[in-house]
Amino acid sequence: MFEIDPERIVLVAVFLLVGFPVHEFAHAATAYLLGDATAKHFGRLTLNPAAHFDPLGGLMLVLSVLVGGFVIGWAKPTPVNPANLRDRRNGEVVVALAGPASNFLMAVLGAAVIRLVLGLEVAIPAALGTILVLFVFYNVALMVFNLIPVPPLDGSTLLFRILDPRTAWQLRPILSQYGFLIILVFVFTAGRPIAGFMFDVTRLLVGF
Repeated sequence: MFEIDPERIVLVAVFLLVGFPVHEFAHAATAYLLGDATAKHFGRLTLNPAAHFDPLGGLMLVLSVLVGGFVIGWAKPTPVNPANLRDRRNGEVVVALAGPASNFLMAVLGAAVIRLVLGLEVAIPAALGTILVLFVFYNVALMVFNLIPVPPLDGSTLLFRILDPRTAWQLRPILSQYGFLIILVFVFTAGRPIAGFMFDVTRLLVGF
């Protein structure tokens, strides 16, 4: 009989119910604070997971988790109109980085709970301890993955801001057209060191 590892169920739940919604809400809330209400008008200024759920991205997440190996999935992109931002030069970058920052904050909060439990020597079920560690790791993974500087990931916005306008203008259509392929190649060729970095950050946060 086919059995699903409980840890994989936790993985799907963390992404769909917490990681993705908080990430996209962070984009929407930051854009709203900086003057763009587009996401609010589309009903995205909410932590409701249903508002951010993308059917194809959710399906890919579930299938990749069940199959094992590299996990891939995504939420519905948050609509942002850079022209509405008060700081047109840097506002788009702030909005983009708000997503990964929210995942890092969740990882830090999860790690703080783990450290508190360990410090107070509170006895908790082993399954709960595993869930807490996975919560930290998966949020670290979301942060790192989204900082890859290739569209449609958040890191691309920072890349285009750092580059001179001419280079950014020339590079943007190429990266946008082949972004998904570039991400796959990058992950399959550099996936192991990236995963190692994620584990190192997780260990640093939780303290073991």
